Amino acid sequence: MISEFINYKGISIHYKERGKGRALVFLHGFLENLEMWETLISTIKPSYRIICIDLLGHGKTDSLAYVHTMDDMAEAVKAVLDHLKLRRYVVFGHSMGGYVSLALANKFPKSIIGLGLLNSTTSADSEEKKQNRTRAITAVKKHRTSFIAESIKQLFWIENHKKLEPSINKIQNQALNTGVQGIIAALEGMKVRSDLKHVIADGKIKTLIVTGTYDTVIDQKHLSVLKPYLNGEFHELEGGHMSHVENIKEFSYIISSFVEKL
Repeated sequence: MISEFINYKGISIHYKERGKGRALVFLHGFLENLEMWETLISTIKPSYRIICIDLLGHGKTDSLAYVHTMDDMAEAVKAVLDHLKLRRYVVFGHSMGGYVSLALANKFPKSIIGLGLLNSTTSADSEEKKQNRTRAITAVKKHRTSFIAESIKQLFWIENHKKLEPSINKIQNQALNTGVQGIIAALEGMKVRSDLKHVIADGKIKTLIVTGTYDTVIDQKHLSVLKPYLNGEFHELEGGHMSHVENIKEFSYIISSFVEKL
């Protein structure tokens, strides 16, 4: 993939792209970067144009402000896609990337061919979740490295910790590229996001939801409530919050199958 940068409001946004055809946009999660998609996109047919973007304050993209709302991140993503002269695309987002994907679909619905929420949710933070994010901000300020190491490990199903230890270590090392400002800005942004169930509940956008049976980050009950409204597919995989690592073969098949049906 070709690595590129655009200037946006005085900062640099990093993205990579490859191929031609229908555009597939991939947005990573909190503490991740576009490199998380490397294994997945190697399984996708070359007849698609693939764009992976480092979200604000993550990877090689600079921070823009003290708070990066999901709308802020969505507008930065839109700037990249406009720069590439893309009018219509399929968007996949993992965890926080899913929140950004929803914000993008909410602001620019006519641009969205399909939407993939991967270990993500349409709901806003509960009060308990907001308090946890506030505590996380304090922890980051005290010891960023320890916070990152523990946070990444907790995303995996405990049964996979030993088996996937090399992958966990690699992701932890990649996450160390995320600076304190970027981490705090994302936590503050996720804390204030709105419930966007209406984006998919009206059935206008073909939607894929992938969740992990033992995902402790996402509210499984909330996702189950969405099933009757869903115009698309719902898949539950055995694992935690990192389906793209814990179940890469199934995950890849589900993504490719969804795209081919659009």
